[in-house]
Amino acid sequence: MADLRYTPRSRVKPESTYLQEVRANVTSQAGEDGIIRRAFSMMGAANKWCVEFGAWDGRHLSNTWDLIVNRGWRGVLIEGDADRCRALRDGHAGAERVVAVDRFVGLRPPDDLDSILAKTPVPEDFDLLSIDVDGIDWHIWESLRRYRPRLVVIEFNQTIPNDVYFVQDADAAVHQGNSLLALVELGRAKGYELLATTEINAFFVLRELFPVFQIADNDIDAIHSPGDYESRLFQLYDGTLVLAGCRTLLWAEKPIDDEAIQPLAPEARMFTDRTEAAVRRAREAPSPPPRAPTASPAPHRPPRPG
Repeated sequence: MADLRYTPRSRVKPESTYLQEVRANVTSQAGEDGIIRRAFSMMGAANKWCVEFGAWDGRHLSNTWDLIVNRGWRGVLIEGDADRCRALRDGHAGAERVVAVDRFVGLRPPDDLDSILAKTPVPEDFDLLSIDVDGIDWHIWESLRRYRPRLVVIEFNQTIPNDVYFVQDADAAVHQGNSLLALVELGRAKGYELLATTEINAFFVLRELFPVFQIADNDIDAIHSPGDYESRLFQLYDGTLVLAGCRTLLWAEKPIDDEAIQPLAPEARMFTDRTEAAVRRAREAPSPPPRAPTASPAPHRPPRPG
C-alpha cells in the first residue's frame, strides 16, 4: 500500500503578523474586530465612517457593529435581502449615525458601489470598507473609483494556495470566491498594501499609511498560510491522481472521494513504454506563453468552516 504524508510548511514571519496576535470577536467571525481596533489605534481614524455589505442584520458576523455601537462611528450598511435589511434598521432604530441601504451591490450604475455611496453622506476618504458577498468581492473593489477607504477588509477563498491567481467571473449569481494573491495584486494596483489576514479575510491599508505599522516584509507568504485548508493534487506515472491535504468540500460539507476525481478507469491506469514516450515528448515540447488569468462572476453566503 502506498505511503502518503502531508506536511505543509508555513513561511509566515512572526514579525510580519503581530496584528494577528490581537484577533478578537465582538460580532466578527474570525478575529477581525480585534485587528480593526488595533489598526486604528495605530494609524488613527480620519472621520470614523465605515461601510459594510452584505451587512445581514447589522450584527451577524459584522466587522462594523463594534465600531458603530461601542465606539461611536457612523456607518453605511448595505444589505440586498429585504428581511435582513428590515432587521438591520430595527437593530439600529433611532441611531442617526447609521444609513441602511436595501440594495444588492453590483458592478454598473446605478447599482455599483460608487453610485450607491454617492447618495449617502459618507466622505470619499472614509475609514473602513468591509466587503463580503461570497463571490464578486474582487470585482466590486476593482470597480470602486470615486472613494478611497483607508482600510479595506475583504473576503478571500481560503482554500486557494498563495501562489495561485484566481478571480471568479463577474457574475453575482456565481459563488466561488477569489484568491488572496489576486486581491494582493489588485490592492497594489489601487495603492494599497497587504497588512494582515484572518482565515477568511484580508486587510489592506493605503500605501501612504503602511509605514505606521513597521512591517518590513508583507509578502503574501510572510503574512498568510492556508494551513489545513489547502488541497494538493498530483499525478502518478500510471495516470492516477492523488489528493493530499484538505480532503473535504468545505462549503458542501462532503468528503472528496478519491475514485470520483479519477479521469481514468482503474483498468486504464498503467505505465507503458508508450506512456514514457509521451512524457518525454511533453518534456521536450516548447513551453506555451503564459496566459493572463481571466476574471469571472458571483454572491451569497455558503456555510464557512468555523
